[in-house]
Amino acid sequence: MNTPDEGVPDELPGVAPRLRDLRRDRGLTLEAAAGRAGLSPAHLSRLETGRRQPSLPMLLGLARIYGTTVSELLGEQPPERDAIVRGGGFEGAEADGWMYRQAGGSGRAMQALRVRVPYGAQGDLVRVHPGEEWLYVLEGRLRVGLGDTVHDLEPGDSAHFDSLTPHRIAAVDRGGAELLFVHTLLQSPAAELCLGNALHAR
Repeated sequence: MNTPDEGVPDELPGVAPRLRDLRRDRGLTLEAAAGRAGLSPAHLSRLETGRRQPSLPMLLGLARIYGTTVSELLGEQPPERDAIVRGGGFEGAEADGWMYRQAGGSGRAMQALRVRVPYGAQGDLVRVHPGEEWLYVLEGRLRVGLGDTVHDLEPGDSAHFDSLTPHRIAAVDRGGAELLFVHTLLQSPAAELCLGNALHAR
């Protein structure tokens, strides 16, 4: 039987070494990167060795710190600044129960994802981070907690909020929910890093 920290299969092949390589490329120690991401050095080390699976919020935070995008962390690299992303079957990656695939171009401060939220996955996880979020419910019902208020969203409903507001996202029905999810870093000093070559890092 696996312990929580050992023997966990890497369901996101290639992500662990990319996390390690990006941290080293940015000249960050394990302790410095973990501190910026709100993680313990031990937890980040387990992510970098594939012994722990990163959740979507963790990937968003690490992408922000390293000046890249979640799509690039997952190895999805369309042509830079490509304006068109074709649809098709949902063949995304999975992290901590959520399924997601790229829905926007790379190298931009605004990251767009198509997300499937299974019932019971990450519903108790409170997220707080710089930026803004916009989500639009495509299928199913989604429960969004913003601070002390809770909203049940139906297909066609959307939410747009400051990501520094403590928030939770969960599927209401056992069939889960599907949504479009856009996260922007324009309120964060790290936004310039996510603009790629358009701006130079400090």
